[in-house]
Amino acid sequence: MPDHIRELLHRNLQEVFGEGNAARRRAAIESLYTEDCALYAPPGIFVGPEALDKFAGDLRTTHPHFVYTPHGEAQTLHNAGRLAWGSGPRGEPPNYTGLDVVIVRDGKIAALYVFLDPVQS
Repeated sequence: MPDHIRELLHRNLQEVFGEGNAARRRAAIESLYTEDCALYAPPGIFVGPEALDKFAGDLRTTHPHFVYTPHGEAQTLHNAGRLAWGSGPRGEPPNYTGLDVVIVRDGKIAALYVFLDPVQS
């Protein structure tokens, strides 16, 4: 299970939040998430694949040229995992960083908690 959770974390970062193509993003959500999934992010709580897809798509349109890069190794514990990441233009320092925490049920992501790091001035 730990390797599967690591894979879910990495695939979510690239195939859901890093994906600009709506059809590919939606297919990834269906593959990676449970039907009753919940996303907990700074703007609010989003429940279900449709809400997750809309949130990820809307976010992607605000910075379509940004890439998501893992920072360090994913860690797992029982049915949970976490992965630090950064986002910004390819080849440049990230414009923002954060940490994803997932809860996995039946091999899929049931909950995703997105923590954004404070902006350094």
